[in-house]
Amino acid sequence: MFGLGYVKVDPSTYLIHYVDGQVRREGRGLAFMYWKPTASLVAVPTGSVDVPFVFDELTADFQPVALQGQLTYRIADPRRVAEMLNFALDANGRTYKSDDPEKLGQRLVTMTQVLARGEVQKHALTEVLTATEPIMANVTEALRASPAFASLGVEVIAFALLAIRPTPELGRAVEAPAREGLQRRADEAIAERRNAAVEQERRIKENELRTEASMQERRQALATDKLTADIELERQREALVSARSENSRQEAELAAYALEQSLAPLRTMDLAKLEVLAAGSTDPRRAIALAIKELATNATKVGQLNISPDLLSSLIDPR
Repeated sequence: MFGLGYVKVDPSTYLIHYVDGQVRREGRGLAFMYWKPTASLVAVPTGSVDVPFVFDELTADFQPVALQGQLTYRIADPRRVAEMLNFALDANGRTYKSDDPEKLGQRLVTMTQVLARGEVQKHALTEVLTATEPIMANVTEALRASPAFASLGVEVIAFALLAIRPTPELGRAVEAPAREGLQRRADEAIAERRNAAVEQERRIKENELRTEASMQERRQALATDKLTADIELERQREALVSARSENSRQEAELAAYALEQSLAPLRTMDLAKLEVLAAGSTDPRRAIALAIKELATNATKVGQLNISPDLLSSLIDPR
């Protein structure tokens, strides 16, 4: 039917139906028939929206940096944003009459950039490059407290900084001290490892020297003990030899004394008696020889001596 239209929106879209400038119905996910000549439809999406951004800003020390991130928001008050921007649908109820819905994200990004600039300009370059989390927290708090966002009925869900980058030349200049510091620490670590290895080797050598010295002292102590033992053994041997010599001397003296005592009675005896005694202790031939000797001594007194052949033969050949 001409002039009669039908509209249906998803649950995340807030639809307002105006008739002659008055709100006839409103709400999320509505579907109804309407009279086109007198109706005006406003559709406000209330789901969360992610808007990427890249800001070029200056730090407190006037160094350029690029802030890359994403703003996440949603329309919390559809009636308010509909009053500030044109979210009206065309006659077919499918497309917007203006580009205000598309401009909303860019407008929010611009306001976000203003707040982020104020935060970045508080810090020097090196601080900005290392203070991503504090900057995000401060900008997020500022966005949620911003009257401009509240006037549009927009709620900030999140402000995320994905990267903060200086220019390539500035980045190399900033990285140089860090690289030098890393290289210096690496060199120091290598030097420390080498020193530790040298120190360990020194300790090992000292331990070896101490061990060798201890072994040398032990060998010397053993040699000293052996020498002491040898000296003591020689002393014992010397004492033994001395004792043996003294014993031999004493034995000789005892033997001489005994012989002297045994010969003492013989010293006063006549030689002839001794010879007789000696003859008595020897064989008969000796006795005969002594007798002949005695006869020879007294030859002047002997008239005639006859020796038989048998006697002479027995003296010459005892067999």
